[in-house]
Amino acid sequence: MQSFSNTLFADAETEYNDARYVIFGVPFDGTTSFKAGARDAPLAVRAASYNLETYLPYYDIEMPEIGFHDMGDLYCDCLPDLVVDQVADAVSDLVKDEKIPVMIGGEHSVTIGAVQTLAPAWYVVCDAHLDMQDEFRGSPYNHDCVTARVAETVKNIILIGPRSGTREEFSAARKEYHLYTADDVQERGISAILEEISGLIGDETVYLSIDADAVDCCLTPGLGTPEPFGLTPTDIRSVIRRIAQKNVVGFDYVEVLPNDAGQTAVVAAHLIREFIAGHFCSRRK
Repeated sequence: MQSFSNTLFADAETEYNDARYVIFGVPFDGTTSFKAGARDAPLAVRAASYNLETYLPYYDIEMPEIGFHDMGDLYCDCLPDLVVDQVADAVSDLVKDEKIPVMIGGEHSVTIGAVQTLAPAWYVVCDAHLDMQDEFRGSPYNHDCVTARVAETVKNIILIGPRSGTREEFSAARKEYHLYTADDVQERGISAILEEISGLIGDETVYLSIDADAVDCCLTPGLGTPEPFGLTPTDIRSVIRRIAQKNVVGFDYVEVLPNDAGQTAVVAAHLIREFIAGHFCSRRK
């Protein structure tokens, strides 16, 4: 069992044994390639969560009515491959206890460990970047290699929002994965794309990962690798609301860099609650 700190998400009042959803943070940004600081995100996102009302009108539910628990933050190692192993170990323990892991990064490389353990049929990610490098700056576990590592475990990959990558990456993504660029979302609309994605996934298991830089950096500037011309927070909320109704086995929100006025962290806090409430309510019917 990994060791955790004790800073908690608002309304995570359920004891571990009684919780269906378990939040944990991974304050690691050791392979950051532009601006460091995502290691501070779990604390910032939790702090932002205390600004939110407990009631979610869309779902007509109070967050304390949902059984969710916050384990705090992992005490991370210094090397990305070891952090991936730590996350895999932590998620393995949660799966044994029949919990749904809800992870707050940290950089995107932390997703690899969760996916390796859960081995879903589908991986859905919102991200500005394709992250398909086999190795970057000497490590196959760099945050620029996430999709490449996930593809070693998951055959079916859906990418929503990319607008940054090499020509080779985009060519490969169009051939190997289901790619919906930020331009596609703008031209087709997120609702039409999600209808298509829902049909692809069906009833199979899925892991949902949200990289904060999927959102246009002009809207949420607290990002380590910012990109303009992206999705909106409302687009991401639509993705979460639709995918949360599926057979989701794990969720994460990563790559927040809390160096802005707090808007990026508060968007993350809202959307983490959206996933928990959406997944819970879809099974309450």
